[in-house]
Amino acid sequence: MEHPITKAIIPAAGLGTRLLPATKSQPKEMLPVGRKPILQYVVEELQAASLRQILIITGRRKRIIEDHFDDDPQLVRALEQAGNQALLKDLDYLDEKSRFFFTRQSVPRGLGHAVSLAADFVDGDDCVVALGDSLIAADNPAGPLNRMMAVHRNLGAAAVIAVEKVPAEEAFRYGIVSIEGSEPPPGEPVAITDIVEKPAAGHAPSTLAVAARYIFSPAVFEALKRTLPDKRGEIQLTDAIRLLIQMGRPVYAWPFSVGQRRYDVGNFESYFRTFIDFALADERYGYLIRKYIKSKAYDL
Repeated sequence: MEHPITKAIIPAAGLGTRLLPATKSQPKEMLPVGRKPILQYVVEELQAASLRQILIITGRRKRIIEDHFDDDPQLVRALEQAGNQALLKDLDYLDEKSRFFFTRQSVPRGLGHAVSLAADFVDGDDCVVALGDSLIAADNPAGPLNRMMAVHRNLGAAAVIAVEKVPAEEAFRYGIVSIEGSEPPPGEPVAITDIVEKPAAGHAPSTLAVAARYIFSPAVFEALKRTLPDKRGEIQLTDAIRLLIQMGRPVYAWPFSVGQRRYDVGNFESYFRTFIDFALADERYGYLIRKYIKSKAYDL
């Protein structure tokens, strides 16, 4: 019987320079989106997908991440004594069902290098990788990961990679996959024949962009060991996935279903859009934000 996947890796070691000065003293992953930091949404998505062992890969000046995911009995007692059940519920991400682990990528050497630091944590098991600066919006945010894990198991894959369609003129910003045959319907896997990181403008092999969620077999760590640094001295996860394909390992793309999308908080424009959309969808305050935006629309 196949063992369920229980381990997840969150790379969160990037410098966040495109969001300076907001990230001068605060990690990008801890910037608020609505009522929560970005990284908390990612953790709650993993928890909802029954991924209970979570390794967060941090970098220098990111101790605040460890503090946020550490138990705070004094705060809990104060909220219990005040009878503040709403705020207690907001701390559900600290429930005892999850175990958090941390390691540090002291020198930025690429996403692939960051993931390679998790080899001992994974210890020969299949795992999930979820980027710490990308949010999934869906009626059930854990739905994509649950489906991807099922596909990974059923197809005996070395990797299943979430993808989404992007405008052709923006493909140069992303990792882009080449696929076998025609583009599949949303929510259906398709074999990947190649993958390239940020192709030159006008030379992308498709408009299917890697969307920050991955399921890997332990083979990815073998590929990472054999992946050469790029011209900047960084080890890229995209290059390791490409090596898996060249090694004959089965790698699949999984296109998001209708109503599912990724928010990549990589610059201020995307951060503002993400904040607005998540604030509007907030179950507690969304209606007030909608009223405010409607009133402001007359001034625009």
